[in-house]
Amino acid sequence: MYLILTAFLLTSTITMIVMILATLLSKKTIIDREKSSPFECGFDPKSSARIPFSLRFFLIAVIFLIFDVEIALLLPMTITLQTSSINSWALVSMIFLFILLMGLYHEWNQGSLDWPT
Repeated sequence: MYLILTAFLLTSTITMIVMILATLLSKKTIIDREKSSPFECGFDPKSSARIPFSLRFFLIAVIFLIFDVEIALLLPMTITLQTSSINSWALVSMIFLFILLMGLYHEWNQGSLDWPT
């Protein structure tokens, strides 16, 4: 028991020391105007580097990624059909698809899938 506690304390202490050293050593002490400005072939930029980003586009991209990952979870279900009972496989598949459809309905109902023109 003491060996586990000692190992835990030693690991925690080393981790904290490394984190504190990394925080102290990574700080910039000199802030230079030239280094913090955007670089465009040595000239001052013509326009702002901070252009506005469409939040609608970001939301659609996140929804796409979520459903893309869920498709990756659906693909192995066809392989597990051969090794499991048909009743349990059908139940799990239907519950998973029902949750997906409820999420899609919620996004549709909230208007997140409407692209304004």
